[in-house]
Amino acid sequence: MTADWSPQHWKTKPIVQDVVYENQDHVDRVLDKLRRLPPMVSPAEIENLKAQLKEAALGKSFLLQGGDCAELFDYCSQEPIEAKLKVLLQMSLVLTWGARTPVVRIARMAGQYAKPRSNPMEMHEGVEIHSFRGDNVNGFDPKDRKPDPDRLLGAYFHSAATLNYVRTLLDSGFADLHQPSQWNLSHVRSDNVKREYETIVTQLSDSLDFMRTIGADKNDIPNALNSIDFFVSHESLLLDYEASLTRLLTSPSTKEKKWYNTGAHFLWIGDRTRQPDGAHVEYIRGIENPIGVKVGPTTVPEQLVDLLNTVNPNKEIGKVTLITRFGADKVEKFLPQHIEAVRKSGHIPVWVCDPMHGNTKTASGNLKTRHFVDIIQELSQTFRIHKECNSKLNGVHFELTGDSVTECIGGSMDLRDSDLPSNYQTHCDPRLNYEQSLDVAFLIAKYYENERKNKDIPTL
Repeated sequence: MTADWSPQHWKTKPIVQDVVYENQDHVDRVLDKLRRLPPMVSPAEIENLKAQLKEAALGKSFLLQGGDCAELFDYCSQEPIEAKLKVLLQMSLVLTWGARTPVVRIARMAGQYAKPRSNPMEMHEGVEIHSFRGDNVNGFDPKDRKPDPDRLLGAYFHSAATLNYVRTLLDSGFADLHQPSQWNLSHVRSDNVKREYETIVTQLSDSLDFMRTIGADKNDIPNALNSIDFFVSHESLLLDYEASLTRLLTSPSTKEKKWYNTGAHFLWIGDRTRQPDGAHVEYIRGIENPIGVKVGPTTVPEQLVDLLNTVNPNKEIGKVTLITRFGADKVEKFLPQHIEAVRKSGHIPVWVCDPMHGNTKTASGNLKTRHFVDIIQELSQTFRIHKECNSKLNGVHFELTGDSVTECIGGSMDLRDSDLPSNYQTHCDPRLNYEQSLDVAFLIAKYYENERKNKDIPTL
């Protein structure tokens, strides 16, 4: 245990993105209830993920992290959960095939209910109201913007129900849905791109048929074809909630008592909350869970090293995942200096590219969107820069959904600005839809194939 740390010690530090409630007694009753509810994840699962992320940091596996920008309580339903799980499984299979390496799967789900905001208030029809902060704070409807502490209990129970159904699906053989023969590539409009995708799917099918022939997929033999690890994550934003789910438990490996956040396997702090002397860094430095840090254009390399020294003083390999999100036009300027500063510090993090957050634009109708070409450009530049800097990109981080929404422009569906209103569903940031998510996975697979032939990452 960290001797000078407790789950409440963050209250001694300045905090940003905090939520102010009208009735503190009500808040205290809710937090007391949360502290008595059972854990949602176990120390054994958390330490399993830490071990896998260590392998990722060493370049022996690849991290795929994806899910909704702001999860809604309504997403705690059979079809949305199955759709999201399916796309992540299919993406991971393509990446495993393309990179010839194991894939660590972490979903942004079962807890991603809070969102930071640039301004806590906004104007609506001439009246100032609270900004939408996520379902565990207030409602999206302008009439339901008052922060309600009971929504924290709602977050717990919706997270627990989501996680329970995910485990049920995986234990019931749902992973069989990632068989390539069941994939529909009718959305791909380009004949050349479709042929490339079909080639990959055919090769995957042939590989799986071979595994069946030699008996490697028998149900009595645990392997990657019939048994997978699947982890959940969310942003560590509402610290009262996170602290209430932080428990002193016995480590399976060391048999020592340690502090674990039992609400998720993996938590991260964002670009708005990574102040070295702030409350969010103070909280996250004390938990045993693997943690992530968003790294953007405003991140000063020397301060990033100070932050790493604070949250990971023992330089545990893979303990910290650095999630870079610069924007396609800023990667060249900022990423090399961050890589160099971290290398000199002796830290070995998991380097992950988030090509979503730095590439948000406004389309007609004042809709936020992202262009697929920008996403691929930042991703391809990040691959190349890591290689040029004698480093390695260890994973990717996407805001995505398993549904056929129309929120991002481009991809093999060739979505355009005029297509956005047809199925624009997000209450926060635009997400890749099912088809665009597979596009990304196929392109990364092609990158690794082309890398072996000394070519660049392909683009649509």
